[in-house]
Amino acid sequence: MYALPLLPPSAASVSPRSVRLSVTDRCDLACVYCRPHRHDGYLEKRLDLEAWVAMVGGLVRAGVRRVRLTGGEPLLHKDIVEVVRALAKLPIDDIALTTNATRLKALARPLREAGLQRINVSLDSLDPPRFHRMTRGGSLATVLEGIEAATEAGFTSMKLNAVVLRGENDAELTALTRWSWERGITPRFLEVMAIGEGAKMMDRVVPWREMRSALAELIEDGEPAREADRGPARYLRARLDPGKRVGFISGTSETYCKGCDRLRVASDGVLRPCLATEDGVPAGSAARAGDSDAVAAAALRAWQMKPDGDVFKGCTEESAARVSIRAIGG
Repeated sequence: MYALPLLPPSAASVSPRSVRLSVTDRCDLACVYCRPHRHDGYLEKRLDLEAWVAMVGGLVRAGVRRVRLTGGEPLLHKDIVEVVRALAKLPIDDIALTTNATRLKALARPLREAGLQRINVSLDSLDPPRFHRMTRGGSLATVLEGIEAATEAGFTSMKLNAVVLRGENDAELTALTRWSWERGITPRFLEVMAIGEGAKMMDRVVPWREMRSALAELIEDGEPAREADRGPARYLRARLDPGKRVGFISGTSETYCKGCDRLRVASDGVLRPCLATEDGVPAGSAARAGDSDAVAAAALRAWQMKPDGDVFKGCTEESAARVSIRAIGG
């Protein structure tokens, strides 16, 4: 097991506030920076609807107030709408979801009506052949139809996530930004990170400062700022409309571990303190038994394993290359 430098006692006493739930490790795409191919193997046993409700109930008892549903691709979970509906009845401040949008056309409105508040869509290119190549077979037209359905469903916030690869889609930043703004979507550009397959692509990293320079005519100068309680993205406003923004997620050139308030739950119920390590605390059996107290205790144990962000540098650590980003929700 990789030995993590743990948080100092004063920091470790703070409970987790945010969690990412990988409701399934299955995905219908195979993005080049995420998985090696479409047949890289799946878990045999995952949590069902009742277990996820018990899991989140325990996490709420441990202090969690913000939940994001991820995958793999979360819309492949057969009960995803019911999962959202059940979570919306819990004392949670925010329920969000990240999707590749391949199934969003049919599910956007049911998810919104079930209580989903915010949605992020992964879209790396507006060029059909490039999109097909980067996703190893994805249909851009299908994804765009899903995004259109989501914009019509009335989510309180909608963001676009684009992983930028040098020599592939790095010339599309302006086009993606303008396209997103026209639809009321906030674009966010991610550096490829050295997690799993991404570790083989470090020669294709485009640092966020280079991205900012490429968008200089559209966005203000200066240092970007984070949203309170909204993860690692940092934002700059549009030059001509302060109501529009662009976000940057700099997991490689400038890590953001310090101050992280997030736990992750893999689809088999393992509570993970960090994206960049496979260390974790199993809680699947407790969730399947409906034992939220045991889940809460496991969550606090996992939180004690949270690495010290002053020492541990997240996705630049050697341990990150051994992690499957598909399996734990990126």
